[in-house]
Amino acid sequence: MGEDELQQLIKGCARQDRASQKMLYKALYGYAMAICLRYAANRYEAAEILNTGFFKALTNINKYDASRPFKAWLGRIITNTAIDHYRANLKVAYTDELDTAEHVAADEHIMAKLNYDELLALVQSLPQAYRTVFNLFAIDGYGHEEIAEMLGINEGTSKSNLHKARQKLQKMIAEQQRINTGAPVEPMVMHKVIMTDQFLKDILKR
Repeated sequence: MGEDELQQLIKGCARQDRASQKMLYKALYGYAMAICLRYAANRYEAAEILNTGFFKALTNINKYDASRPFKAWLGRIITNTAIDHYRANLKVAYTDELDTAEHVAADEHIMAKLNYDELLALVQSLPQAYRTVFNLFAIDGYGHEEIAEMLGINEGTSKSNLHKARQKLQKMIAEQQRINTGAPVEPMVMHKVIMTDQFLKDILKR
């Protein structure tokens, strides 16, 4: 969809035109759902976040600044909706603190062999607290201070949850390689954490 057509739909939504709302939802469904799936434990939960997020976006569309990219504005609303969902449904609080997060990384070749669906399933299988911090930090680029404020936790907890999320992902990625190849997992070659985050971001952030 071209930018001009998108802006026309946005104007229609601002007039509460139902046809424009449906067309905008359809046009950006894939983009928004990809964000929701990263934060949710399954597709049902992702759909719940998606619908709530789109409702918020359409309700507040008059606040959108047309000089800025609409997808980024919508993405922020969807992410905030996922965080609200986290706050409302988190039953177990992870309060372990870690002053300095250790560097944990996976073999570049293992990461390259994973496809979107496989990696998404691994991220979704993380505990909710770990999954939320991991997405905010590694994929969406928030800092620990921002994450702590968003989730109502302290920075130490944010660092700890990120560290544990990476540890779990590293083990699951190695196991997924074993399943895919049928061969024993070779010792991992350690890279910098930022390299691992970039591989994940390249696959997950559509």
